[in-house]
Amino acid sequence: MLNYVASRVVQTAFVLLVISFIAFLLVANIGDPLAALLSADATVTERAELVARLGLDQPLLARFLHFLGNLLQGDFGLSYRTQDPVSQLILERMPATIELAFVSLLITIAVGVPAGIYCGVNPNSYFGRFIMLISTAGITLPNFVVGLLLIAVFSVQLGLLPSFGRGDVVQIGFWSTGLLSVSGWRAILLPAATLSTFQVAFIIRMLRTQLMEVGQSEHIRFARARGLSEARIWYVYAIKNTLLPVITMLGLQLGNIIAFSVVTENVFAWPGLGSLFLQSIQAADIPVIAIYLIFVGVVFMVINLVVELLYPVVDARVLRRQS
Repeated sequence: MLNYVASRVVQTAFVLLVISFIAFLLVANIGDPLAALLSADATVTERAELVARLGLDQPLLARFLHFLGNLLQGDFGLSYRTQDPVSQLILERMPATIELAFVSLLITIAVGVPAGIYCGVNPNSYFGRFIMLISTAGITLPNFVVGLLLIAVFSVQLGLLPSFGRGDVVQIGFWSTGLLSVSGWRAILLPAATLSTFQVAFIIRMLRTQLMEVGQSEHIRFARARGLSEARIWYVYAIKNTLLPVITMLGLQLGNIIAFSVVTENVFAWPGLGSLFLQSIQAADIPVIAIYLIFVGVVFMVINLVVELLYPVVDARVLRRQS
């Protein structure tokens, strides 16, 4: 078990190092920090001082090590667009994105898992076919179309939910949360539903496929031959054999929700990292873009690490395969 954990941690650290180097190359080779951070009437002395402070007079390897050291200390540099520390911008926007991803994942699990199990157990039922039809629409429709449709129905026509913003937030230390206010919950429902649409449809189709394959396996046929009830066969034996792919896909979907919330946040004017990333692209704010890419890489790698560490807990055969 220790060897399994150690190997996964080392692999994760190596990939994060590669991602950090790619982000460093992005900062080092795109954009002009001197033009962005110095005023038009800056003197030669001021320019030389900034070059020395940013380490631009150092070799590439030394600059990367300096960049890596700053990352480990939480110093992400300055934004070209606002002149504020990138770490400050990230911390201000992170709570909104994390909470949006959390609520979206809750919707995905609460809707996608039961619906996927039902479709897998009853693939030929009328209701199961109806769910599959709806899931096809959920996969094919882009997020911004779903968001605009929800705004048109629930905000414009019915006037039930707000179409933009985060509602009232409560400050708890550095964390600002909208989940402790009624207006915060009302504001998060539409963007969370929009962001979870594809994830729900994907989980439904994946679970249905997995259960139908497991239902044809030898041990399920043997369980039927022993006279076990269909409920026990499906909800104990069959579902247990789909846990590994389900855990994997839920982990990846959480990463996707956090990383690819740009369009949804833009549609609903949600003040999260996705909207910050879009603003940074429009302004060519390279330090913010680079740190966002590192953040996304960290999210995916940490989630992947947690998922892989859960494998032996769910199925002890994973360790035997590794040995």
